[in-house]
Amino acid sequence: MPTTKLAPARRAALKLFSECRRREARARDMLRDSDVLAALDSRDRALATRLVLGTIAARGEVDRAITSHLHSRSVLEPLVRDALRIAAFEILYLDIPDHVAVSQGVELVRSVSKRAAGLGNAVLRRVADEDSKALAASQDALDSGIYTIDDLQRVGALPEWLAAAVRTDLDPAAAADYARRTLEPPCQSVAANTAKHTVEECRELLAEAGCDPADGPVAGSFVLGRPAALNDSDLVANCDVLPCDLAAQEVVATLAPTQGQKVLEVGQGRGTKSVLLAATGARLTSVELDPKKSALASARMQTAGVADRVRCVCDDGQTLEHIDGTFDLVFVDAPCSGTGTLSRHPEISWSLREDAVSDLAALQLRILRNASIRVAPGGRLAYSTCSVLAAEDADVVSAFLASPEGAGFTAKSMALTLAPDADRHFLSVLER
Repeated sequence: MPTTKLAPARRAALKLFSECRRREARARDMLRDSDVLAALDSRDRALATRLVLGTIAARGEVDRAITSHLHSRSVLEPLVRDALRIAAFEILYLDIPDHVAVSQGVELVRSVSKRAAGLGNAVLRRVADEDSKALAASQDALDSGIYTIDDLQRVGALPEWLAAAVRTDLDPAAAADYARRTLEPPCQSVAANTAKHTVEECRELLAEAGCDPADGPVAGSFVLGRPAALNDSDLVANCDVLPCDLAAQEVVATLAPTQGQKVLEVGQGRGTKSVLLAATGARLTSVELDPKKSALASARMQTAGVADRVRCVCDDGQTLEHIDGTFDLVFVDAPCSGTGTLSRHPEISWSLREDAVSDLAALQLRILRNASIRVAPGGRLAYSTCSVLAAEDADVVSAFLASPEGAGFTAKSMALTLAPDADRHFLSVLER
């Protein structure tokens, strides 16, 4: 009987996934410069990327499935377990026939340990026979609107505590949608840098680069039909367009400072929102705690053509000791769990600790209370996270309003932005 040939995409996925595990590296950072991926054709590159990112995001759930079919005394070599993880993810979460995924999974195991191929075959067949059926039943339960935390956990490959928190904090339809989208590839969107070009000029630049742009739902946004082409252009390096999820773009569009308004941005990060806010004609003071990030953001403002409107300051949002005066808009882009961006940051699901959320909430409240002092009379205070958890969102805003600093503020809006992609951002706008 002829031996099944292992597909290059799966071989590459195993090598990359195992390297991520050993180095404890961020997958997207590692994949971006991977020679292993670069050696594949576009179709295999896409599959390998999907397998790596998906398996990392679903790691705990695929481990549960694999372990349930092993003898209690079984000890798997790390590479064998990695191969089983990738194959189990493919069987459960990708639209690939079970017999193909099982066969390829067995070959993947064989590629690292010939003697483990029989074990791999037995485990993967049971994953296909038993766990796939359980997953399908959970998907049906979510579709019906009558489901359990276990169903959310299985469909979204979420830790139990996170599935329970989502079920509590979101309405039933939103919680089900969150679980369905968690393992989906993120929408590949960019924002036009209108400080350098018109929206139409950005559309033409993207088209010329072969990115197949379509107008997104937020003004100045584009969804890319061929996002890989962006990597072969200089559009991002030159800040002609800005990679930015749609929910984040929606946050900026909601804030919409006007020409000449003074804005304090607390939590600048890489500075994407800084550019978008400055492109409106606002004048920004942008604070970032990490000196390396602050220096990189400052250089990016030069490239983006907004350096005359953005002052980058390395400072702690809990003290803001280097900031003077008051501002028309104070925007707190708070450090958070990132639970609204799991499709872009697959490591979060199974590395985030439940007790870390309360620590983050305490930090967020300290930053918000301190930043509020810088809001001018009649000005606005905006608080945003990329979390879906009430502990970091509405609860922080409520605690702030109950504090001495919050006494003079009124909440004008408080909502989770539901852009039509997998990302979720919370935004609350308060007025003094």
